[in-house]
Amino acid sequence: MASTKRKLSDTYLRSLKPATSKRIEVMDTYVPGFGVRLSESGRKTFILVARYPGSSNPTRRSLGEYPSLSLEKARKKAGEWRDLIRAGKDPKDEEADKRRAEQRKRADTFNGVAEDYIKRVLPKQRRGDIVAREIRREFSERWKGRPVTSIDRRDVIRVINETVDRGATYQAHNLFGHLRSLFNWAIEIGDYGLEISPCDRIRPKLLIGEREPRQRVLDDAEIKAFWKAADELGYPYGPLYQLLLLTGARKNEIGQARWSELDLEKKVLVVPAERFKSNAQHLVVLSETAVAIVEALPTFSEPDYLFSTTFGSRPVSGFAKAKEKVDCLMEAQLEAKLTPWRTHDLRRTVRTKLASLRVADAIAEMVIGHGKRGLQRVYDQHSYEPEMREALELWASRLRNIVEPPPENLIALPLKDRAR
Repeated sequence: MASTKRKLSDTYLRSLKPATSKRIEVMDTYVPGFGVRLSESGRKTFILVARYPGSSNPTRRSLGEYPSLSLEKARKKAGEWRDLIRAGKDPKDEEADKRRAEQRKRADTFNGVAEDYIKRVLPKQRRGDIVAREIRREFSERWKGRPVTSIDRRDVIRVINETVDRGATYQAHNLFGHLRSLFNWAIEIGDYGLEISPCDRIRPKLLIGEREPRQRVLDDAEIKAFWKAADELGYPYGPLYQLLLLTGARKNEIGQARWSELDLEKKVLVVPAERFKSNAQHLVVLSETAVAIVEALPTFSEPDYLFSTTFGSRPVSGFAKAKEKVDCLMEAQLEAKLTPWRTHDLRRTVRTKLASLRVADAIAEMVIGHGKRGLQRVYDQHSYEPEMREALELWASRLRNIVEPPPENLIALPLKDRAR
């Protein structure tokens, strides 16, 4: 290996051409043992030749490549390494300790802990993706870069109060629950230096108020306005909303449905365990009206998801904007201000209507996916599919009469024909 000496400069380093046949080293006359190695490919690597701890002979170690590492910073690094060597310390070990400390520092920020929680805990939860989104939006953005141990009760109370002040008391309870679970997990893991949760001794009932169960049910006028609004909205959200009202299914059970999960001959949608609340396969029975809506859906060259804005490759998202449009269309139909409601209220509406049709409670509960309870779940293995189908056909008939009541002495067209 050819070696020369001179005071290195940026001008000289930029002028260096690739080595012709073997590597060349140019040692700096300013910092002893410091130099640059030039390879046949033109790579310029700063080096420090020294007798490192544990070695009896001088050896070369790389400091970094030029120009990613500037000459000034390389000289400074070489000087720091020489000081460590004189103190009997190996620069490699010191840098490894420094990297670990930096990683530990990053990991111990709220963001780092939150991402660990999201990665290690939430995938096991049915609503894990929603919880992750809310944690990132409401807490990670606000506490970005802050040590997790610096988050105190005042920080928690401030976020929850702001949520309550904007009228989202139900959401405030949810957010507090997310945060309490996150901190309890972090303490139990024991990796983040946390001993006390900032959520301790905060009573949600006093801070937010009673968590009242939602009781919103759409009345017949609102149901009619909703169906007409969904018609106007069109694909993908319009028919998706109509299927939610016809089946009482959860939003993700329909919104993320795949063509492979459908059996139109048997008139069922098979929801896999990972998308169902009880971690068990669930049958969504489809009435004739529901089947007609599904059959009218567009198909793509490589069909996968029923409802998609990406030609079937991904399921729909952006429900918030779609819901706003539905609300506006409903208010235009009703010619009145709409009492606030949520998509999940459609399930309660279906359940209430099934009760009004004198469908047995056990069947109505199974229709909306609540399943069997207690000993019935163990000993009663009947699927109740015929009973659920009968209940949903009754509901589809009732819905038809709500949406467009037939004139007296005339038989109304089935809603499924209108859906076409």
